[in-house]
Amino acid sequence: MVISGGENVYPSTVEDLIASLPQVREVAVAGVRDREYGQRLAAWIVLHPGGELTGEAVREFVRHRLARFSVPRDVYFLNALPRNATGKVMHRNLPFPV
Repeated sequence: MVISGGENVYPSTVEDLIASLPQVREVAVAGVRDREYGQRLAAWIVLHPGGELTGEAVREFVRHRLARFSVPRDVYFLNALPRNATGKVMHRNLPFPV
């Protein structure tokens, strides 16, 4: 759970919604530090080959289906999510540009 501006947000709910987009192969959503809100959501997305999607399209998709505090402010596109030997996504190794 992430607390953003006093609101409880569950990254798995946002992940499941973004994963429902046909262009998305896999997704990770996590809380990142934010000076104003304490934490905010960020999403890292791997697209299917040939898939096209923008960060704004992802935010708009979430905005129309979940509460405003569930919309990831940051959306990054990767070739693959970092995983450990058992295949679990390693959230601490997700790239976050400063």
